[in-house]
Amino acid sequence: MSVQSQQKSTTVRSPSVPWTLRAAMSVGSVLAPESTAERALSLFCTPMSSSRSRAARADLSGAHLQRIQVGREAIATYAWGEVGEAPTVLLSHGWSSFGLRFLPWVVMLRDAGYAVLSFDQPGHGRNSPAQITLPGFADTVVAVGKHFGHFAAAIGHSLGGAAIALAMREGLSADRAILIAPAADGGAASRRFAHAIALPEHRRAAMQRLLEQRTGRAMDAMAIHRVAPHLAQPALVIHDLVDTDVPWEEGERYARFWPDARLLSVQGLGHHKIVNDPDVLAAGRAFLDGETVGTRVVSTQELAYGYA
Repeated sequence: MSVQSQQKSTTVRSPSVPWTLRAAMSVGSVLAPESTAERALSLFCTPMSSSRSRAARADLSGAHLQRIQVGREAIATYAWGEVGEAPTVLLSHGWSSFGLRFLPWVVMLRDAGYAVLSFDQPGHGRNSPAQITLPGFADTVVAVGKHFGHFAAAIGHSLGGAAIALAMREGLSADRAILIAPAADGGAASRRFAHAIALPEHRRAAMQRLLEQRTGRAMDAMAIHRVAPHLAQPALVIHDLVDTDVPWEEGERYARFWPDARLLSVQGLGHHKIVNDPDVLAAGRAFLDGETVGTRVVSTQELAYGYA
């Protein structure tokens, strides 16, 4: 794990997308713009089925599996230890992932004396196929919090980190947060997606409007610079400098706008290996133990990016 650095990366990787889909989106944007925006939205909201197949093969590692009702679905939750009685840590997975993704964290947290709770988002893991986006991710975290009560900490990766921040704004009770490669801006995510499938900007904007109409939530209102200033809990943000899925600058934005957050920059782990990296786990343990981890990011009109 590298030392902190002021370098930032805005590189975005285009996932492997069939040329036929890219061609269909490009041509359809001209010949059938409305149905093309609908199709793009459906793709944007549908997790990869591999999330469910990987979860089905995953070892429970001693977890107590139970289901709780969230909206119309009974979602899978995984508990280690006396959840709700002992100090409990909540784990929130990212897009096309699943709750058992964090097993190395579970081992570390149990060794530190915590009970641990994880879960599968709708459409993910051991749950039924479903469409979902960031508002649904956040609503699920809020619902899990209402069911299980207070958490000593909440830990999230990627979209799961964004969901934790939104849920804390909406009442999730957690003393502190660890956010690993968190996504900061739904609009930026939709642009990366549109670029990958060759969807022109005007159709992407139409797709976003459809999403906002159906969820009743404006993407701009969920951007972290709107949310983080209202959060008072200590937070540690961990992000790879050359993350090609969610750029480092999005993690930096969390640390810049969250009043009591610090940023730990790493290098060479990317967007996925970072989750269970031993040095990242050690940094998380130190933060939970009350140690100072990472760098304080400050911002003023005169100094847009700075460190203290």
